Amino acid sequence: MSQTIKQAAEAARSKTSGVMTPAKGVEGEVAVANDFLHTPFMRGILPFVNGGISGMVATTAIQPIDMVKVRIQLAGEGKSGGPRPTPLSVTREIIASGRALDLYTGLSAGLLRQAVYTTARLGFFQTFMDRLNTRAKAKNQKLTFGERAAASTAAGGIAAMLGNPADLALIRMQSDGLKPLAERKNYKSVIDALMSISKSEGIAGLWAGATPTVVRAMALNFGQLAFFSETKARLEANKIGSKNTQTFAASAVAGFFASFFSLPFDFVKTRLQKQQRGPDGKLPYKGMADCFVKVAKQEGILRFYRGFGTYYVRIAPHAMLTLIVVDYLGWLTK
Repeated sequence: MSQTIKQAAEAARSKTSGVMTPAKGVEGEVAVANDFLHTPFMRGILPFVNGGISGMVATTAIQPIDMVKVRIQLAGEGKSGGPRPTPLSVTREIIASGRALDLYTGLSAGLLRQAVYTTARLGFFQTFMDRLNTRAKAKNQKLTFGERAAASTAAGGIAAMLGNPADLALIRMQSDGLKPLAERKNYKSVIDALMSISKSEGIAGLWAGATPTVVRAMALNFGQLAFFSETKARLEANKIGSKNTQTFAASAVAGFFASFFSLPFDFVKTRLQKQQRGPDGKLPYKGMADCFVKVAKQEGILRFYRGFGTYYVRIAPHAMLTLIVVDYLGWLTK
C-alpha cells in the first residue's frame, strides 16, 4: 500500500517537473524553469501547509474518539465516587440520545483548530529544526535531544496561544449535550460558537483556559515531536527497518509519550474551558493551579489520568496519522 502511494507520488512529481520544464532550444527561454516548490517563499510556507493538511486529515479520522474522551473527563465533576464511565457506555449514551453523527459534534471547530494550531506547531517546529540543523552542520555537530525538545515545546506553546479560541469552541460544542435541554446553546457551527462566546464573555473569553492549553501543548509536543524526531534519527543511524517502518515506529513511540505527558494538563484544560459562571456569578475554578488542587482534593489524584486508554487511543492514532501524512507530504514536496 505504502509502496503504491510512493510510486504514484513519484509519478506525480515527475509529471509536474516535466510540465514545468520548458522545451530546450527555444530562443529567449531559460533551459530549465525555476521549480515553484523551491522558491524561497514556498520553502518557507510548505512546513506550515503540510502541517495543517496532515492535522486536518488526522482529526477527521479520530473526531468520535475525541468526543468520547471529553465526555469522560467531564463526567462526575466535583465527586470522588459514583459510577465510572467507560468509552463504550459514553458512546452508547451519545448514540441513544441522538444520532451516530453526534459523535462528530464539533468537527468544524476541530478542523479550524487544526488549520490554526497544527499548521503553526508543525510549521514552527520544522522551521526551528531546519535552523538548528544548519547551525549543527556548520559546527560539524549532531542535533541533540535537548535541542529537539526546545524546538518542540516552543512550537507547541506558540501554536496553542493562536489556536485557543477554536479549541475553546470545540470543548463548548462537545460539552453542550451534557446540559439540561433548557440550558443548551445548540451551536450551529464553530463560527456560531465563537460569536456566542465573545458576545457573552467578551473577546478575552475566547482565551479561557489558555494557560493549561499552552502548558498541555508544550507537554504534548515535547512527547510527540521531540520523541518522534529522536526515535527516527536513532533508527536511521542504526539502519533499522525501511523508511516507512521507521516513520511508523517513531510515530507510535511519540504517541505514547505525548499521551503520558499531556493528559493531566488536557484534563484541567477541558474543565476550565467547559466551566461557566454560576447563579452567584462565580466560576468553579479560579485558574489552572486552583483546578489541580480542587480536583485532587475532591476527586483524587488518579482522576487526572482517568480515561488514559481513551486518551491514548485518541492521541496516538492522531499523532501517528499526522506525522505519517506530514512525512509523506514533506517527501512529495522536497
